Amino acid sequence: MSEIFDEVDEELRRDQLRKIWERYSVFVVGGAILIVAAVAGWRGYQYWQNQRATQAGSAFEAAITLSEQNKHAEAEAAFTKLAADAPSGYRVLARLRAAAEASVTDPQAGIKLYDAIGADPAVGQTEQDLAKTRAAALLVDTAPYDEIRQRLEPLTGAGRTFRHTARDLLAFSAWHGKDDAAARQWIELIANDAESPSSIRSRAETLQSLLPPAAKG
Repeated sequence: MSEIFDEVDEELRRDQLRKIWERYSVFVVGGAILIVAAVAGWRGYQYWQNQRATQAGSAFEAAITLSEQNKHAEAEAAFTKLAADAPSGYRVLARLRAAAEASVTDPQAGIKLYDAIGADPAVGQTEQDLAKTRAAALLVDTAPYDEIRQRLEPLTGAGRTFRHTARDLLAFSAWHGKDDAAARQWIELIANDAESPSSIRSRAETLQSLLPPAAKG
């Protein structure tokens, strides 16, 4: 008798499972289709992104080649196009290169492009600081020390990536503008920083030798 009851229980379970499947199979199949579609979509997106990155890399190399051939206007146009169309990883680099190419033939245009990068909150601080430093380097021979100081002094603090270059430019700008006190301030900061690169330390020592003797109090 137990076998009969077992068969009845098994039949009831099968019947219940059949009813459950008939009721919910559309959702199970639909869910499975959605999972497959999502995976396929993600794979397709990854492939598209990889293709874009590959194309952008090739275009970036081609723009560099134009620059090396002294075709600066064409290189600037190529980098500008990349800055607008390329994946995010290439855009800031392309903007910086476009500014560099513009600077070769029109320093003021280059400064304007660097200033735009330096003021863009969507750009990382390191790239902003690089753009600000390069703009100041283009101005250092002609702009007054106060302008260079306004541009670069915030970049000179400990931990800022381009602090050594910023201090170097400030020391030169102060010396060039005959602000001996300010020049000494930056020279001393360079000399007292154990992390100052040897090339910058050497230039600071050269500037120091060009300054008149400090007045004794």
